[in-house]
Amino acid sequence: MSEDAKPVSASRLVLAQEMTPQDANPAGNVHGGNIMKLADSAAGVVSIRHSGRNCVTAAVDHFEFHAPVYVGNLVTLYASLNYVGRTSMEVGVRVEAEDPRTGKKTHTNSSYILMVALDDDGRPVEVPRLILETEEDRRRNEKARQRAIARRERKVRGTPDANPGTR
Repeated sequence: MSEDAKPVSASRLVLAQEMTPQDANPAGNVHGGNIMKLADSAAGVVSIRHSGRNCVTAAVDHFEFHAPVYVGNLVTLYASLNYVGRTSMEVGVRVEAEDPRTGKKTHTNSSYILMVALDDDGRPVEVPRLILETEEDRRRNEKARQRAIARRERKVRGTPDANPGTR
């Protein structure tokens, strides 16, 4: 492996956290924003591990909730790099909620978070290439390439989601 490339496995992350009453809305469900923050934090760690730089969120693709998360659930996030561009990285994050009393796990959502590495002056900086080790890595990379092309096309067309703003 060359010094300018790193494998997907080098930055992969599993993050787990128990949901408490502080995380909930009045109905007893965990706020979606709390789950989104955890996913963004996981994506940040993965991108920093890969790039060795501070990273910021540039875009979030499709953050749809399939099932609620409740107080007392153990939320586990699985995050890994799908794609690396020149200065940006797409991190896939899968979220599962587990009822620790029964062991039942529910896939609550998946999302793709685009992160950008920054130099010491806060400008985008090149990141190491990505080494795809498995068939799953290659499949995810191909899907991520398609999403990257779609993002560039939206930007050229000037659609509303083309410029997510500064974060």
